[in-house]
Amino acid sequence: MLTFLMKAFFSLIIVMLALFPLAWMVISGFKIRTEVVSTPFQFFPEVWHWENYVQILSDPSFLRTLMITGLGAVIFTTGSIAVNSMAAYAFARLEFKGKRFVWPLVLMTMFIPGMTILLTSFIVVTDLRMLDTLAVLIIPGMATAGHVFFVRQFYLNIPSSLEEAAVVDGCGRWGVYLRIFLPLSKAPFVVVGITSFMAFWNSFVWPVLTITSPDLYQVQQYLAAFRGERSSELGILMAGSACAAAPIIIIFLIFQRQIIANIKMAGLK
Repeated sequence: MLTFLMKAFFSLIIVMLALFPLAWMVISGFKIRTEVVSTPFQFFPEVWHWENYVQILSDPSFLRTLMITGLGAVIFTTGSIAVNSMAAYAFARLEFKGKRFVWPLVLMTMFIPGMTILLTSFIVVTDLRMLDTLAVLIIPGMATAGHVFFVRQFYLNIPSSLEEAAVVDGCGRWGVYLRIFLPLSKAPFVVVGITSFMAFWNSFVWPVLTITSPDLYQVQQYLAAFRGERSSELGILMAGSACAAAPIIIIFLIFQRQIIANIKMAGLK
């Protein structure tokens, strides 16, 4: 009993430490500037200023930014699921020349830090005249080796008898993929979809490099610009940050069980 209480106590401490920054950000959205940076530290405001949230949510620029970022995230997520699942199916079930050579090369890209290829990626999209378009935010990062690897491991565990039965019934490769593998892919698709959505929503460096038009600002880019232009309005900035974090938090709370269960289900073969 004592051991259980000790574990529960330390777990509670860890949870509180993990949630403290998020709680402070949300509550700071109700403060005036002097209370946000007050000394000594003051967690709760003396007067709750709801107008900070009202002001940021009534700002047309902020709402447009949320809509543009949300639209891009949905397109990016859909494309990521489609592209990575097709690649995973090819590496898991198809035999083609050079497969044993190409697959290790794909895996090697998982160990290349994104910052090391940032300049070359920028040169490529510049030559393709993709700057200041929604496409420059979506297309370059749509295919990732990590997602291909994850879905491939799931496909390797699907019984080959299902595939053979579909071929006997007259299905070609596309038919097998669309009618057999896609319906069974809910588990990995949940994980790939959520991680892709979160990655797009939270991206900052790439949008800053490739987007200069305020009409296409992403949410993190908008908050950075807001801080530079209106640095004295910290309460509104905290309110905007809380609103920007809300979709990700909600998605994670809804799908957290599925994420953990699906990762375990996919496993490694």
